[in-house]
Amino acid sequence: MKLKNILAIVAISATTAILSVWGYGEVMKFKYTGSADNGKLPVNYAGFYGNNGGPVDFTAPATTATPAVVHIKTKTKAKQITNNSPRQSNPFGDMFGGDMFGDFFNVPRVQMIPEQRASGSGVIISEDGYIVTNNHVVEGADELTVTLTNKKTYKATVIGTDPNSDLALIKIEGSGLPYLIYGNSDECKLGQWVLAIGYPLNLDVTVTAGIVSAKARSIGVIGSNNRGNEPSVKAPIESFIQTDAAVNPGNSGGALINTNGELIGINSAIASQNGGYIGYSYAIPVNIVKKVINDIKKYGTVQRAYIGVQYPQESMSDEEKKKQDIKEGEGVYVMDVPEGGAAKAAGVKKGDFITKLNGTKVATGPELQEQVARYKPGDKITITYTRDGKEITSNLVLKNKVGSTEVVKNESVMDKLGADLVTVDKKIATANEIEGGILVKKIKEGALKNSRMQEGFVITAVNGTSVKTVDDFKAAIASAKGTIYLDGIYPGYTESYRYPVKLEGE
Repeated sequence: MKLKNILAIVAISATTAILSVWGYGEVMKFKYTGSADNGKLPVNYAGFYGNNGGPVDFTAPATTATPAVVHIKTKTKAKQITNNSPRQSNPFGDMFGGDMFGDFFNVPRVQMIPEQRASGSGVIISEDGYIVTNNHVVEGADELTVTLTNKKTYKATVIGTDPNSDLALIKIEGSGLPYLIYGNSDECKLGQWVLAIGYPLNLDVTVTAGIVSAKARSIGVIGSNNRGNEPSVKAPIESFIQTDAAVNPGNSGGALINTNGELIGINSAIASQNGGYIGYSYAIPVNIVKKVINDIKKYGTVQRAYIGVQYPQESMSDEEKKKQDIKEGEGVYVMDVPEGGAAKAAGVKKGDFITKLNGTKVATGPELQEQVARYKPGDKITITYTRDGKEITSNLVLKNKVGSTEVVKNESVMDKLGADLVTVDKKIATANEIEGGILVKKIKEGALKNSRMQEGFVITAVNGTSVKTVDDFKAAIASAKGTIYLDGIYPGYTESYRYPVKLEGE
C-alpha cells in the first residue's frame, strides 16, 4: 500500500474520531438542557451511566439524585386576627364565661394565631441554587430554610409562584451545587419504574420505588384547600403522573425520577382519605415544570395560554353529559367556543372533537390542558379536530386570558390596588383609639376604585390580620390573590367597615 493511501486513511480516521467526539458532546448538551446551559453534567452524576439493561437496581439513580433533593422548612409568624363579623352564638353557651359583652355589643374579637411551622421538599435544578417545589409548600410562609443532604443549611427566597400549577421557584445563595437534569415526561410509559425522593413526615431524605400507573390524571386537588374566603386558583392545571411509589406528607415538592436519574416530575399530591399514603401519589410532569419555571425566571410570572374552548370535566357523570347533549367520540368534545378566542378564529365549532394539538394526540381534557400549558400567548400551533367524521387541521394563535397575544406583566398586588398609601400618623391613631393603620390618601385606577372605599379610609386589618404600617400591609398582601377583605375606619367615626377588594377578574 502506498504511503499516500496510508496517510489518507489515517487522516480520515482521525477526522472521524474528532467528529464523533464533538457530535457526542453536542448530543449530550442537547439532552441535558434543563439548567445545565454549558452542557456539562453535575458532579453528582459522575460515574453514572444509567440502567444497562441488567436486573433492576435503584442504587445508582438513588445515589445520584438524593444530593439534589432538599428539605424545606417554613415558618409563619404569629398573627393577630380581627373578626368583625357577628357570631352565631349558642343561646346558652356564652352565659357562663366567654365574651358575653363582646357578643352583645358586637365588639370586634381579636384572636392570636400562634407561630406555625411546616416542612416539605424541593429539587435543585441549577448549580447556582434555583430550587423547584410546590406552591402549597411555601405559600404564606414568612421564612424558608433549606437543608441539603450534607446537612448544610441555607436561607431561601421566593422567586415566583404559580398556584394554577402548584409550582414555586425559590433560590438559595450557593455555587457548584448538585442538581437534577430534566428528563422528558412525554416518554413515561405505563409500568415504567420510577423513584420518589423527598423528606416525608419530617424524616431525613427518603427514597421509595413504584411504577407509573396512569398519566394525565385530574383529581381536583389544586386550589381545593385555599385559606381565603374565595378560591385563588381560577384555572388549575392538572395532568398528573400517577404512581404507586409511597409518598407521604413532607414529600410535596420532591423529585420523581426515572432509572436514568432524570427528573420527570414534582411530587405534589396523595390519594388519601386520612392524609397518609394509601396506594397512589401524583406528580406534576416535568415538561409542565420546565415551562412554568422558565416563565417565572424570564418574565416574573407564568405566561398562560388558552385555546378558547369549553370541554366536559372528568368528574361529569353520564347523566350530566346526557342532559347537556355531550356526545361520545374519539378526542375531546367541544361544548362551546367563546367569541374572540383562538379556537373560534381557527374554525372550531361546538360539537367538534379535538384530537391533536401540534401533532400530539389528545383524548381527554387533562391531556389537552397539559399540551396547552406548554405554550405561551402568541405561539402558533396546529389544532386537529373531527367534524362529521372528517378530520380538519387548522393553524391557531394562542391567546392570554384577556384575549390578546401580549406578554403578561408581573404586576404587584400594590400596583393592582391603584392607590397612594401612607402609614397613619400617631395623632390620628390616638384620636381614633387605634394602634396604627394605613391611610388611603388617593384612589386612582385599580381594584380599590371598584370597592366603594373612599379616600381618607384607614385600613387596620387585611383578611382579619392586623396591620399598623405600610410595610405590614405590603407583607400581608404580598401573595394575595382573588378577593381580599380590608377592615378599617374613617377618622372621626366610631363605626368600622369591611371592603371586599377583587384583585383578579373572573
